[in-house]
Amino acid sequence: MKYYILAGEASGDLHGSNLMKALFEVDAHAEIRFWGGDLMQAVGGTLVKHYKERAFMGFAEVIMNLNKIFKLIAYCKEDIKDYNPDVLIFIDNSGFNLRIAKWAKQEGIRTNYYISPQVWASRAKRVFDIKRDIDDMYVILPFVEDFYKKYDYKVNFVGHPLIDAIVNRDQVNESKFRDTYNLDKRPIIALLPGSRKQEIKNMLSVMLKMVDSFKDYQFVIAGAPSQDYSFYESFIKSNNVKFISNKTYDLLSISTAALVTSGTATLETALFKVPQVVCYKASAISYHIAKRIITLKFISLVNLIMDKEVVTELIQNDFNKKRLKQELTRILDETERKKMFVNYYELEKALGGKGASKKTAQLIYNSIKN
Repeated sequence: MKYYILAGEASGDLHGSNLMKALFEVDAHAEIRFWGGDLMQAVGGTLVKHYKERAFMGFAEVIMNLNKIFKLIAYCKEDIKDYNPDVLIFIDNSGFNLRIAKWAKQEGIRTNYYISPQVWASRAKRVFDIKRDIDDMYVILPFVEDFYKKYDYKVNFVGHPLIDAIVNRDQVNESKFRDTYNLDKRPIIALLPGSRKQEIKNMLSVMLKMVDSFKDYQFVIAGAPSQDYSFYESFIKSNNVKFISNKTYDLLSISTAALVTSGTATLETALFKVPQVVCYKASAISYHIAKRIITLKFISLVNLIMDKEVVTELIQNDFNKKRLKQELTRILDETERKKMFVNYYELEKALGGKGASKKTAQLIYNSIKN
């Protein structure tokens, strides 16, 4: 079978790579062409465009780059037509993917979606476009399946692929890791400021204001694979800050606490059982637009899945030095940590166990054969 996969951002690349591995297992004759990143490229197949070429954050930045985005959409359509796949697989990234899906359905191309657009968070009317344009949807969050039921759209809940990505990884030798990256014996506070330049600018400068107040800890920035060290360098003003690129899982596995930008990283941090403070700050324009269309009471996946405040969310003006210091102090307290650990274990149960990528690959393969 011929598969064409469209993934954007680092998280899409991760989930896309695991889905590709599973597709190669269930289909010995699989041919895969894709838009993604380094992880997907390492699995095999043919990379068309890297997600770095379309990493636009927020409403304002998207508007400023509309011409480039429309050119990418046109190029994508032509490339799909030339390849003539048996199935087109979208991974998250709704702004780009739903436009391609509408066109693909009209062209008679089979459409599958892995990891639903966040229609449950905003612009719920997109559900009607999804029902029209997507043949099969595979969701990774339990409440999303319930959301689609309200619209009489049957989807497949496959569990969360992060569980496999974390459980199946090689264990870290902590002593060796610390030696390799020149870390001392103090407990580690991991800083996860996001993966896009604008996001990192907004988050990291405030996160680093904690360094002087917590000298019994060492701070380590988890560098995104999409950014070079030179970009982070200007933010680092203290010897008590280290930088480690593209080793986030290894870092989290030995961290005592974390300051995390809202997104998939909040769930990853929870699955590693690391107490965290969730942080988010956008440009004023993007924030005010988002505030008008997003209807959720939480922004972090941890709180959304549990439907209660498990982790503190510091959003926009609340994301400041004073509040961040208060919350970091709180999650370093042993009593608070124990409460969070109990909630983390409940969270893992709710996510449906192992095997999401393999379940999805098998369902996709079966849908084509049938």
